[in-house]
Amino acid sequence: MNAIKIVLNGILKENPVFVLLLGMCPTLGTTSSAINGLGMGIATMFVLIGSNTVISLIKNVIPDKIRIPAFVVVIAAFVSIIQMLMEAYLPELYASLGLFIPLIVVNCIVLGRAEAFAAKNGVFHSALDGLGMGLGFSLALTLLGSTRELLGTGKIFNMFIYPEHYGMLIFVLAPGAFIVLGFLIVFVTKLQTSK
Repeated sequence: MNAIKIVLNGILKENPVFVLLLGMCPTLGTTSSAINGLGMGIATMFVLIGSNTVISLIKNVIPDKIRIPAFVVVIAAFVSIIQMLMEAYLPELYASLGLFIPLIVVNCIVLGRAEAFAAKNGVFHSALDGLGMGLGFSLALTLLGSTRELLGTGKIFNMFIYPEHYGMLIFVLAPGAFIVLGFLIVFVTKLQTSK
């Protein structure tokens, strides 16, 4: 397998948000701003890389009957690590993301990649798959958060692009997440099918 192809697969061909439509709960719930989207994406990428690597290492010693629970324990360990790091070093982001950080444990992207890729491939390729999927997820959440923040408040990463009173509040609220995500999915699908 080509290393670059594995990484690009998660960013373009099998993007978790825009193509596979996985992880919609954190996608819609945390992307009211660009920094929240980026923070959630990086946290998930850390868990993906770590859990894919460890699962690939221990895949031959886990009995089939307890494979999924064992994967969940590995994933939960990495989620606990990132949760403690964020709480210690990024308390504002940690408070903003709240409950969505521990929910990474049950994110179908993470468990799906553990089952579909890490349990069947070597350590290096599994780590690259985690990196690619994590980058794809991070880019999607950051794009969605940036678009919502710009349309809703006139800012991106808290830098004013235009006066806030021109912003449309709906884009910062839950309906705005669905609207922007729908348009971005159409845009990405059009780009992929026009090639």
